Amino acid sequence: MGFLLFGPTEKRNKAPHTGMAQTPLARKLYIKTYGCQMNVYDSGRMADVLAPLGYALADAPDGADMVILNTCHIREKAAEKVYSELGRLRKLKGAREQDGGRMILAVAGCVAQAEGREILKRAPYVDMVFGPQTYHRLPEMVARASRAGGAVLDTDFPHESKFDHLPGEIQKTPTNNAAAFLTVQEGCDKFCTYCVVPYTRGSEYSRAQADVLDEARRLAGAGVREITLLGQNVNNYQSAEEGLGALIAEMAKIEGLDRIRYTTSYPADMDDDLIAAHRDIPELMPFLHLPVQSGSDRILKAMNRNHTAGDYLRLADKLRAARSDIGLSSDFIVGFPGETDADFAATMKLVEDVEFVQAYSFKFSPRPGTPAAVMADQVPDAVKKERLAALQDRLNAQQLAFNRSCVGRTMAVLLDRSGRDRGQLVGRSPYMQAVHVDAPDENMGSITDLTITAAHANSLSGDLTVKSSKERASA
Repeated sequence: MGFLLFGPTEKRNKAPHTGMAQTPLARKLYIKTYGCQMNVYDSGRMADVLAPLGYALADAPDGADMVILNTCHIREKAAEKVYSELGRLRKLKGAREQDGGRMILAVAGCVAQAEGREILKRAPYVDMVFGPQTYHRLPEMVARASRAGGAVLDTDFPHESKFDHLPGEIQKTPTNNAAAFLTVQEGCDKFCTYCVVPYTRGSEYSRAQADVLDEARRLAGAGVREITLLGQNVNNYQSAEEGLGALIAEMAKIEGLDRIRYTTSYPADMDDDLIAAHRDIPELMPFLHLPVQSGSDRILKAMNRNHTAGDYLRLADKLRAARSDIGLSSDFIVGFPGETDADFAATMKLVEDVEFVQAYSFKFSPRPGTPAAVMADQVPDAVKKERLAALQDRLNAQQLAFNRSCVGRTMAVLLDRSGRDRGQLVGRSPYMQAVHVDAPDENMGSITDLTITAAHANSLSGDLTVKSSKERASA
């Protein structure tokens, strides 16, 4: 199918034609990223695609030649937040054009996929709207929007994979310094009744293992020490009949790559090979985000989750038998339609039985177009609020208890950003805890052994006690 081109909605400034081929001028590109880690990865690849056109990343939209809102449709009122941001950007766009310049304003990602034409109707000053499967066609979109003076809409699910058309060169951005995301699988065929992902990201697709390994080597060559493999259903990754466990085993052989993670997983698709990878591959971090959503079998069936609470508990036992120090994280939805006090009590019991090191919990909010949005027995908001508070109290207590159990331990921490205080660095432990330490800038980007001295609700503090791996390598 391809592009839909809408007529001009405002005056366009055209550069004079000289008849001569010109090197792309330096242009400023600002990308605002909403939502999940996959959107962070996608934003980085958009920058890669636009770099040959002369676009370089800017820290703010002021004075930018192109602004892209890379949107997420998971959270409540996501679309309204995008329209609010577009209203603010309209003023910047108008001011730039009054000065004789041009700002291309684009909406990308899952809200673009879901809203499409509605965005152009409500915000006719937007130049481009494109979904998460089409950003490899950005150069053509930019050319069409510029030449025709109208808005471009591209929300197809193309037959070809976007990954086959992305540039091999990776731009240096904050997302690929010491740690980086790498998408290996997209889309979902599970159709959980509350979720929009199958409608915005499409059906499941896995990249070829060789292509993933090539990108991982380029990242490691650029100094990346830790890679998180991404997918809407990442543990169902398949390439030539080899799964995620086999991919991780190959990635562990890459020189300079010290840490591997993956997210987000679907419990019913955790196979024995992947569990064995947690046992056998030291580069695979002992932390797994494994969303359960509810502890009630009745609610899990209504959610179309394809697992029971018992299945989840047995899976947790298998993972801990494979690696005794593994930490589990999860997602929970409270107040799903029809949830009773007994259903919620089952969720609280599962939390007690598993003992999570981290977790995310949310009140159910209906997403238009999903079966759960029109289910009977919607739970009153006051009840959802009360249940969420009780669940979060218990989850927060488990997280704090785990953090306190780390005090006195020596932990390898990947220091990847500056802290708020002068002379402070911040990194991530193997369990994804934020760790603050007073350390020299030369430790930035290194995996450093720290003695944990204090535990907080959402982070740890540590002391620099021994030389970093970077320092040991240069000794």
